[in-house]
Amino acid sequence: MDRVNHEINQLKVTVRLCGIEEKFIINNIYPLYLHDLSEVWRHKINRYGVFENDDTRTLTEQNRVFDIWWEHPNVLFPYLITVDDLPAGLAFVATPPFIPCPPSIHYYMNEFFLLRNYRGKGIGEEAFRQIIKIMPGNWELQTNCTDRNERAKHFWRNTLNTCTNGNYSEELGHHPEDGDKLIFRFSTSSNQVI
Repeated sequence: MDRVNHEINQLKVTVRLCGIEEKFIINNIYPLYLHDLSEVWRHKINRYGVFENDDTRTLTEQNRVFDIWWEHPNVLFPYLITVDDLPAGLAFVATPPFIPCPPSIHYYMNEFFLLRNYRGKGIGEEAFRQIIKIMPGNWELQTNCTDRNERAKHFWRNTLNTCTNGNYSEELGHHPEDGDKLIFRFSTSSNQVI
């Protein structure tokens, strides 16, 4: 743990909303995220080499789907995570009406991803800490609950334990499109479990 703290203290971790003029950076990172997810979800690329279930032919076509994140300011929040001013990851946060959660939830962590060379150094926890500080309220995030996803489950349990002082709930749930999920809920407003 001391080594991780030492490393994070030497790095400048920044989380900022990604404006439309920088959307191309997220577009560049996103296929790497889908590649990582393919290991967990066992998704395969289509016949054109794109991680999609349809006949999307190019990454440009695929990226148009994510334009929605820039079409609804103050409702959908596409964050870019940087380390020493270089792109390191992304975080997409959704709010009503775009969240698939109970009405008591204010924020939903839709996507969270760090490039592999930034993992295990406390950067993900620091980025998450910055996001929940910017957006206080009731949160939900979900992740795949299978054994193939141990790394992410471990990350979220450790991060939530640290960032909420252990005040979070964890339960199994089912998503109609994605199957069984591990659902985490917490509040940054009152630091109570929801």
